[in-house]
Amino acid sequence: MSNIFTRLKDSIAADLNDMLDQKEQKNPIAMLNQHLRRCEAEVKRVRQLIDRQYLLKDQFIKEYHEAAEMAEKRKHQADIAERAAETELYTFALKEHEDYTQKSKQLKDAYETTVKQLDHLEQNYAEMKRKLKDMYLKRMELMSRENIANANHRMNAIIQPERAFGQSFSKFEESEMYLEQLEQKVNTNYHQNTIDARIRELERELEKNKTN
Repeated sequence: MSNIFTRLKDSIAADLNDMLDQKEQKNPIAMLNQHLRRCEAEVKRVRQLIDRQYLLKDQFIKEYHEAAEMAEKRKHQADIAERAAETELYTFALKEHEDYTQKSKQLKDAYETTVKQLDHLEQNYAEMKRKLKDMYLKRMELMSRENIANANHRMNAIIQPERAFGQSFSKFEESEMYLEQLEQKVNTNYHQNTIDARIRELERELEKNKTN
């Protein structure tokens, strides 16, 4: 049964990947925008982690100074107890001095390690931001190319529709032909009306001369 569910899950995942691939081919800018949103979220998350690391660094140095001060204080107290022959107090103070000395060393090491890690994190963070900026520029480039392609497609649909849609004439050519036909028709009607009027006038003159 588990094998069936595994195969079904793999099949669905494969179909989903195919759909995403097809979508990316049809609309790469939409896919790039989605990728950019994910990257922006990751960059923001990394910045939060780095800021938290700075807080830890400050805490480490604070704890280090406190431990170092306590180690020095217990050392001074152990010296006093030793001179006063207070064996039990001397033993306690000496043990505390050793513990705080070890603790201060560990905190100093942790602080120095954190400083190195922060330097590395900041370098990687700067690289992430550069990569993100490159993707922004890439999106601008793709948007520019898409705008140019759409503009050219729309212009070709009007100027050369025979290439875009298989038509025999462009809209501009059809408009020009229509205007030419309309002009010819107007001129023809004008000339016809002019000729008819002239002929009628000549007929009247001939009739008048015939009567005289």
